[in-house]
Amino acid sequence: MKFEQLSDDRFMLDVKGYVCPHPQIYTKKALAKIASGDHLEVIFDNPSSGESIAAMCDITGDEIVERKQQGGEYIWDIVKE
Repeated sequence: MKFEQLSDDRFMLDVKGYVCPHPQIYTKKALAKIASGDHLEVIFDNPSSGESIAAMCDITGDEIVERKQQGGEYIWDIVKE
């Protein structure tokens, strides 16, 4: 797991290699660390993690503004509510 700040309002969370429920848990913790309106780029490689991350965002009101797939990796851009 790797969490880092890319710029003033952009952060990156790399959870490749982790299986459920860890990517969702780490995403929740990362979102708690950033400010409203900031972007969190989540990189994961477990397809079922996408379902749990999306469900969590539906509940919290955080918005997934972009979903990309490159090979076996998923890269989602989430804006914190």
